[in-house]
Amino acid sequence: MKRMIVCVVSTLVLASAWQAARAQAPAQAPRVPAAFQPAPEKNGPLPTVAFDITKADIDFVLKNAPANPPDRQLRVVDMGKYNLGVGIIHRGPTNDKPGAPISVIYHDYTPEVYIITSGSGVLTTGGVIENMRASTGVPNVMNGPSGGGTAGAGAYSRVVVEGDIIIIPTMVAHGWSQIKDHVTYLSVRPDPERALPSGYVYPLLLRNLPTAPPPVPKK
Repeated sequence: MKRMIVCVVSTLVLASAWQAARAQAPAQAPRVPAAFQPAPEKNGPLPTVAFDITKADIDFVLKNAPANPPDRQLRVVDMGKYNLGVGIIHRGPTNDKPGAPISVIYHDYTPEVYIITSGSGVLTTGGVIENMRASTGVPNVMNGPSGGGTAGAGAYSRVVVEGDIIIIPTMVAHGWSQIKDHVTYLSVRPDPERALPSGYVYPLLLRNLPTAPPPVPKK
């Protein structure tokens, strides 16, 4: 009986302490997506063909694209019920000092899957976004409506290297730091809200047509 009373009292004390700590914790402002601005293109029926993005395409864009912006949307495909974008991003040295504030961005409607293809750096995700602000102007073709700020409480930093895969949901902060040489990665972007322009192809790829297969010899 005494043991039971001690357990009950301990539980009540812990619950009271947790509620007090929660009351003292600073409230995080809710993240409200920006007003949705759909892409101008109309989406069509379910596609009946596959879409190739070859290594030659990726290498061609990395070699010939302007340095800025480092994010290049290769294609946006209308998948019928949603759009799907695939981009290639190459970032050079960040030249930041350890402990310096980390700039982060977020996207209102497009989650991302990062697939690191070369290089390494520190990727910070999640947590509170301090000085949060929505981007102004026309949404870009990479991510649609987005915003940015500085990584705050609860943000998680880790070193990512070639072969790593990171899944970043919508409205989750993400930003790079401590890139010593470079980091290059693919970004796969599901777009259920159709914020991206379906049918978009990176302009350089329009000049780089795929190589046709050799003709089948006649028997």
